[in-house]
Amino acid sequence: MSQQGARPTGDSDDWWGRLYDDAMKDTGPTRTPDSLDDRFASAAGAVTGGPPGRGTPDDGSASAPGAAPGGPPAPDSPDARPSSGPGAAPGPPVAPAPRVPAPRGGPAEPRGGPTPTPGGPSVPPVPPPAPPGGPATPPGTSATPPGTSATPPGTSATPPGAPAAPPVSPPAPLPHVGSGPPTYDPEPTALSAADPDDLGDLVPDTVLDGARYGTCTLRAASVRGDSARFRGELRRDALLTARFGTGEHALLLVAMATGARATPRAHRAAAELCRWIGRAVGRSHARLADDIRAGRRGDLKSGLHRLTDRSLGRLRAGAADQGLRPEEYAATLRCLLLPADPACRTRVFFGVGAGGLFRLRDGGWHDIEPQVTEATGEPVVGFGSPPSETPRGDRLTTDLGIPVPPSPYDHPEPPREPFRFRASIARPGDVLLMCTAGLAEPLRDEPALPVHLTERWSHPRPPGLAGFLTDVQTRVKGYADDRSAAAVWEA
Repeated sequence: MSQQGARPTGDSDDWWGRLYDDAMKDTGPTRTPDSLDDRFASAAGAVTGGPPGRGTPDDGSASAPGAAPGGPPAPDSPDARPSSGPGAAPGPPVAPAPRVPAPRGGPAEPRGGPTPTPGGPSVPPVPPPAPPGGPATPPGTSATPPGTSATPPGTSATPPGAPAAPPVSPPAPLPHVGSGPPTYDPEPTALSAADPDDLGDLVPDTVLDGARYGTCTLRAASVRGDSARFRGELRRDALLTARFGTGEHALLLVAMATGARATPRAHRAAAELCRWIGRAVGRSHARLADDIRAGRRGDLKSGLHRLTDRSLGRLRAGAADQGLRPEEYAATLRCLLLPADPACRTRVFFGVGAGGLFRLRDGGWHDIEPQVTEATGEPVVGFGSPPSETPRGDRLTTDLGIPVPPSPYDHPEPPREPFRFRASIARPGDVLLMCTAGLAEPLRDEPALPVHLTERWSHPRPPGLAGFLTDVQTRVKGYADDRSAAAVWEA
């Protein structure tokens, strides 16, 4: 676009910047201001073929006076002569110029914008920049762009009529029962010390597992105690859950062990004991599952008794190899055998050492831990004697892959803890709980804990893994040992 009919210059591509650049001065001297409206009216007249005139189209305002087609030039034209005074020439009356529509695709004035006045600009002036330290916008104006809204601090940006978002509440602490909360923090506060050359020796704070086979649903967890969490000690409890076989012939094993207190290798002893038991059960799972379905209680007891004693003998031999006393590399053991066959509801428990075996039936807990009258325990079946001297020929012991004594793992000392065995028939609705001493002791000593678990576990559907972990961690003041538990819900 040229200025007053002049030819375009070499910088015609920069006309937009030149037009709105504050540093550029106005065009040459004219009798009337060379405003944006004047230029727009000139361009509109050239496009539509009508006479140029002032005024903003599309807003209903009157246009500035202009010459009619074929009439005298408009007063703003350089060739116009004065209409009065000396030298004035009479002529026909000047008619108002027709309203000029805005060209398509061009900028349109938004509704509610400023109304131009004849002879003046229609675009509001740009406010001067705010002085240092002063307001960013002039008084009475808003700095928020059109179509947006500023939300003051502390107010809600939720549109009217929409439901408000619920407030975010902190996570609920772990539940506790008894006279008051325990002294220790309810969550882990310290990690165990790590050896960069033996990272495989680390034990995670928590282990959680579960499954459903046949008519039973299994939940199992092992959690570091509050005391070990506070001191950054390793969890002494070990937990193993395994399935051997497939289909209805599968056999589930849950083994948990607790290493000796105040010994640096307690976690290793517990883990080794679980692995040895798991390896032996896995190798003979088909015969074990068959004996459970057939109800061969005597064979099961004698074979599992010998298997447990041999595993403890290996621990004693390992202690001697490390230059430790037997009690420094020892662990308690508790195991469950669960057949996957839905037609078989026999549940087999065996183990050595402290812990608990409980059953929730008809809304009440029953302590079904096998009791042994002798402090030294029952005689070890087959311990130090050939299989021919064991009841029924010790058929199951041989199938478990245990070599005939003498063996380098046999020890002349009898086991310090009695062997415990129980085979029971489950009923629909039963909950069988096997646990280490960390949970068994508060269950026996704090009446509020079994009441709490009864409320939690009496529903038809077993809890999920997260819910079971929360229940196992129910805190009781004065009990801060590791906790391992396995619960079986009967459909």
